[in-house]
Amino acid sequence: MRALDAARETCESCLPGLLKKLDDIPLADLERPESPGLGHFRAAGGPALVIPKEYRGIGATPLQALAVVRAIGAVSPSLAVATTMHHFSVATLFTLADSIKSSGMEWALLEGIAEQNLLVASGFAEGRPAQGILAPTMRATAVEGGYVVNGAKKPCSLSRSMDLLTASVALPAPDGGGDMAVLLVPRATEGITSHPFWRSWALAGAESDEVRLTDVFVDEQLIMRTEFGAAGELDQLQTVGFIWFELLISASYLGMVSALVERVYRAGRGGDADRADLIARLEGANLLLEGVARMLADGERDDEALAKTLVARYAVQDALGESVNRAVETLGGMAFIGASDVAYLAAVSHGLTFHPPSRASFRAPFLAHVAGEPLRLA
Repeated sequence: MRALDAARETCESCLPGLLKKLDDIPLADLERPESPGLGHFRAAGGPALVIPKEYRGIGATPLQALAVVRAIGAVSPSLAVATTMHHFSVATLFTLADSIKSSGMEWALLEGIAEQNLLVASGFAEGRPAQGILAPTMRATAVEGGYVVNGAKKPCSLSRSMDLLTASVALPAPDGGGDMAVLLVPRATEGITSHPFWRSWALAGAESDEVRLTDVFVDEQLIMRTEFGAAGELDQLQTVGFIWFELLISASYLGMVSALVERVYRAGRGGDADRADLIARLEGANLLLEGVARMLADGERDDEALAKTLVARYAVQDALGESVNRAVETLGGMAFIGASDVAYLAAVSHGLTFHPPSRASFRAPFLAHVAGEPLRLA
C-alpha cells in the first residue's frame, strides 16, 4: 500500500533495521509486558529520532517523525504509543533549547539522550476525573539547593525502561499557591519507584504502570518554570509539547488502523469501491496530520497552531474510527476469528479517544477561541 510503504521507507532511512526486527516477532509477543520492542528501538537509535543533528541526534523533521511513528504503529501499537511519550517530551525540550539553556536547567542530561540512547518517560498530558490535564501531578517542598518532590504519574508509559523522567510539578509560591514547573530527573534517583497499574491486555507492551516519587530531591538546575500568558493561554513550552503530542499520538493510531486497511487491500476483500473509499478515508487522516507536521516545521507553535492541531486530531479520530469499523467488516468474520491480530488491532485502534484533551473538555475553550479569545485549556 503506497503511503504505508513510503512511511516504512522513511522509518528504514531514520532507524535502519528496526522494522525488520519487529516484523520477525509475533504481534502477541510485541504487545505483552516486557516486550522486546523497546530494546530493538533503542538499538536502532530511536531515542535520538527527533533530536536535532546539532545535538548529535538524527534530526528527523516533523513530517519524517509522523511517518516513522505511523510505520511503527502498524507493526507494534505498544511501541508506537510508548515511544511517542519519549519523542514529544524530547522534541519539546530541544525545540526550546536556547530558552532552556538560559533558564539554568542542567543541559548535560539532555545531551546524554542522543549520546547514550536514553529513554525519557513523560509525566505530562494526563487527564484525571475532576482535574485538568495541565494540573501538576506532583508537589514540591523547597529545601536548600532544590526541592523535595512527592507524587505519582499513572499510567506512565516506559515506566520500567525509562532512563529519565520529565513531569509537571507544583512549586510553592509566596502567596501560598503553586507555580507550575517542569522537572527532569534520572530514573536512578533515590525515591523513584514503579508499581503495577495497567491491568488491560491492550497496549500492555507500552509499560504504562505507575511511577511514584517519594521524597525525591530534585536539584534546582533540574527544574524549569513555566507559566500561563497574560490572557490565560499556555506558554511556549506547553504549547509546543501539546502540538507534538497530538501529532505523534494520532500517528500511532493511524499506523494501527493502516495495518488493518492494508490487510483488506492485500486480500482483495470487498469491491473496488469499498477498498478505494477505505484507503481514501485513511489517507485523508494522514493528510490532516501532515498539515500539522508542516505547521511545526514552519515554526507555527502558537495558540492558533494548537487550536488547528486539536481540530485536526478530532477529525483524524473520527476518520480512524470509521475506517477500523469498515475494515473489520470488509475483512469478514473468518479473518476476525481465524487469528487474534485483527481483533487486537481493532481493539487498540480506539485508544486515541482516551488521550487528552477529551473532546468534551475542548468544546467550550474552542468556541471561545472561535469568538476571538486565546485558547485556554485547563
